[in-house]
Amino acid sequence: MKEQGFSRKVTGAMKAIQFHEAGGPEVLQYDEVAIPAIGPGEVLVRVHAAGVNPPDWYLREGMKVMPADMRPALNFPLIPGTDMSGVVQAVAPDVSGFAVGDEVFGMLRFPGFDGRTYAEYVAAPASDLAHKPAGTDHVQAAGAPMAVLTAWQYLIDLGHDVPSPFTGQVHRPVPITPGMTVLVNGAAGGVGHFAVQLAKWKGAHVVAVASGRHEQFLRELGADEFVDYTTTQATDVVSGVDLVVDTVGGPDSSRFLSVLKRGGTMLPVFFAQYDPEETARLGITVSNIQVRSNGPQLAEIGRLLGEGGLRVGVDSTYPLPEAHSAHTRAAQGHLQGKIVLTVVS
Repeated sequence: MKEQGFSRKVTGAMKAIQFHEAGGPEVLQYDEVAIPAIGPGEVLVRVHAAGVNPPDWYLREGMKVMPADMRPALNFPLIPGTDMSGVVQAVAPDVSGFAVGDEVFGMLRFPGFDGRTYAEYVAAPASDLAHKPAGTDHVQAAGAPMAVLTAWQYLIDLGHDVPSPFTGQVHRPVPITPGMTVLVNGAAGGVGHFAVQLAKWKGAHVVAVASGRHEQFLRELGADEFVDYTTTQATDVVSGVDLVVDTVGGPDSSRFLSVLKRGGTMLPVFFAQYDPEETARLGITVSNIQVRSNGPQLAEIGRLLGEGGLRVGVDSTYPLPEAHSAHTRAAQGHLQGKIVLTVVS
């Protein structure tokens, strides 16, 4: 029988990944720390799996991706991680909707660096959680939150009115309707493989751009066309696109402007700059977001996962003590889906 409240208060020590200084994957240490206490609005979760995401290694590296004058002050030691799936162990008295024994998944306290999911236990805001679909295992569930919420908030529903810190504008998703063409660059990665599926779910004709080894994976997810960027420039074979989701970014991203029809939309997921005069001349809207934690959206996504309408691609898994190896794998790139840390087998 599931219990409400602090009836199973958990105290003592646990294992977690910490780093005491910024650096490469080698700074990640498997330490013993105190099990966190929960406060109002929180539940304690026994973590079964934790997802690995770019902000995890940005934090580990000391936020070098940001301009020096914008980098936050970091107070070491730090436990990285935002995504997790696990089982509720205790529930604060003011929390409703979750009980001890519930299987849950979520992206915790993002944007920010206080998720602390690379651990055996985590204190999680109930508002960031959703019930894990019964047919989705903990590894798959832990791989989903940040990547799928990014795709969802770009394409389906932003879910808030907070302006993007990159543009100062509030993003408005373009309604995807049957007959539209959506191109996803970097389609096999975390955000990319969800963007392919969500666009297809909404009835779009989906063009996936990735390396050839990912073609079968992306065809299975619903891609109508596939472009192997190692042999073919998408700009040579694709045109008249309504919407581009570019999960790669960088200096080459502007080349995808030429595949868009007038009035089309470019959605850069990672850092990319576009000439505002060029986009205005082409009639193209460029918009981006900062993904934010959202339990109710994950509950909607969970229903899709449970019905088989979404699939979580898992590139690889590593036991929690081998988080450094997971970060080394991430640095190699060319992922097919997500990297996940296993905490409870």
